[in-house]
Amino acid sequence: AVVVHPGAAYGSKRWPPERFAACAVALRRAGHAVVVAGGPDERSLTAEVVARAGLPPDADLGGRTDLAGLLDLVAAATLVLAGDTGISHVATAFGTPSVTLFGPVPPTQWGPPPGGPHVVLGDDTARRGERFADDPDPALLAVTPAEVLAVIPLPGAVRA
Repeated sequence: AVVVHPGAAYGSKRWPPERFAACAVALRRAGHAVVVAGGPDERSLTAEVVARAGLPPDADLGGRTDLAGLLDLVAAATLVLAGDTGISHVATAFGTPSVTLFGPVPPTQWGPPPGGPHVVLGDDTARRGERFADDPDPALLAVTPAEVLAVIPLPGAVRA
């Protein structure tokens, strides 16, 4: 399954839920199973993404996995779509293909190594750099669902 993880500890690293939902819709339309993961404090966020994407209720894994279950989920995933958070680093460690959305922190500092099955997106020219801000960094907001879908390293056409 494709794992969509919309949460982050700080608002500066949170891409809007409707954008994650738009990607989930396109991925599902292209024939991919999609689940939405998050921690116990992110249940309302995962529920919003699932509802906006029209995914079945069992696709909402917000708060329903422990750490071992989340690691298993990422290890078995066909793709992880997330912001610059721990789950993206786990995907890198497992070699799971990923698309990571960067806001206040440059991917050259905390992103995956070049090459491999990982793609990073974020507008370096718009980066405000306030890691602990409540609102999404402009570098993150500059990324559109169409841009994400265009770089997804999965077989088959995925379109918005």
